Amino acid sequence: MKVKESGEDYLEAILVLQKRGGRVRSVDVAAEMQLSKASVSVAMKNLRNGGYILMSENHEIVLTETGRELAEMIYERHVLFSRVLSSLGVDLETARKDACRIEHVLSAESFEALKMYFRKNGVGLPADDGDDCTASG
Repeated sequence: MKVKESGEDYLEAILVLQKRGGRVRSVDVAAEMQLSKASVSVAMKNLRNGGYILMSENHEIVLTETGRELAEMIYERHVLFSRVLSSLGVDLETARKDACRIEHVLSAESFEALKMYFRKNGVGLPADDGDDCTASG
């Protein structure tokens, strides 16, 4: 099942929340993305049915291997584009919002080419450095 753009945003938000504090529940995702609990509940059901997340008995959300790979890919794109745009003088909030749009539409081939270009030119890539980029952008 191909996940939609909004599903990618949810996966990225789950990943970011896990990086911040470990355990994640739907209510945490709703707060992070500033969405209703009902909307998040429907999305979590779709992601669970697609094999991207698991839900424990205590309602903790866990990314599956497939879900984590997709979330990491989206997060990497988001952080890279946020940093690039910010380094060009774009306001950080605008850079994050624009990065959120770009991250979903760029092909893997184009992203890899841009990533190599940015690496050669000193633009940092995401790491577990506490970067506070979120999917809500």
